[in-house]
Amino acid sequence: MNRLIKIAFFLFIIKPLTLIVLGLNIRGRENLPKKGPAIIAANHNSHLDTLVLMGIYPLSKIHKVRPVAAADYFLKNKLLKWFSMNIINIIPLERKARKKKGELFAGCKEALLRNEILILYPEGSRGSAGKMSELKKGIFHVSKLVEKAPVTPVVMNGLSKALPKGEALFVPFNCDVIIGDKRNSGDSAEQFVLELKSDFDELFTHCLTSNE
Repeated sequence: MNRLIKIAFFLFIIKPLTLIVLGLNIRGRENLPKKGPAIIAANHNSHLDTLVLMGIYPLSKIHKVRPVAAADYFLKNKLLKWFSMNIINIIPLERKARKKKGELFAGCKEALLRNEILILYPEGSRGSAGKMSELKKGIFHVSKLVEKAPVTPVVMNGLSKALPKGEALFVPFNCDVIIGDKRNSGDSAEQFVLELKSDFDELFTHCLTSNE
C-alpha cells in the first residue's frame, strides 16, 4: 500500500511540479546513475532538492533511490516520520550521535548492498543559495562501505528561490539540475573532498539561473 501511495505522490504531485510548474534546465541526465550501488552527491539549499532529484527518475526506479537525511529533523513528529520513512524512504542519520563510522553509516551500507542509489548532501545541511559550505568527509567514508560505489556530483540552482529555507510558500521559478560524471573516491578523504568541490564549481558554470 505504501508503495502505491508513493508512486501516486510522485506521479500526480512531484512529476507535474518538476515538469510543468518548475522550469527545469536538466543537463547531463545521461550521467544519472541508473542502478546501484551508487551515490549522488548534491548541493543542498532547499527541501525541494530531494523531491526534484527523485522526481527526475522513472517511477519504476524511485523505490531504489534513498535519500540520507537527518533523523533529528525528519523523525521529529509522527506525521513527518511516516512521510519520510514510507514515501520518501529516507535513511535516517543521527548527526549528533557519538558512534563509530560503521554503526553511524550502517543504514547506508545495507542500502548499497541492496544495490540502491543514495542521495547525500556532503555539506551536511542546507546552506545559502549559490554558496557551497565546506564539504564534510562523511561521503568519502560512505563510498568505502562497499566496493564499486561511484559518486556522481549534481548541482542544483534556483530551488532555494522556489522554496526558500524556513518558508512554506512555493514560488514557481526556473531551476537548474546539472549532473556531472561519476568519480571514484580514491584513497584520501582530503583529496576526494577537494576533487568533489572542484566538480561542483565546474558544474555551477553550466547553470542558466542566477542567485543575484
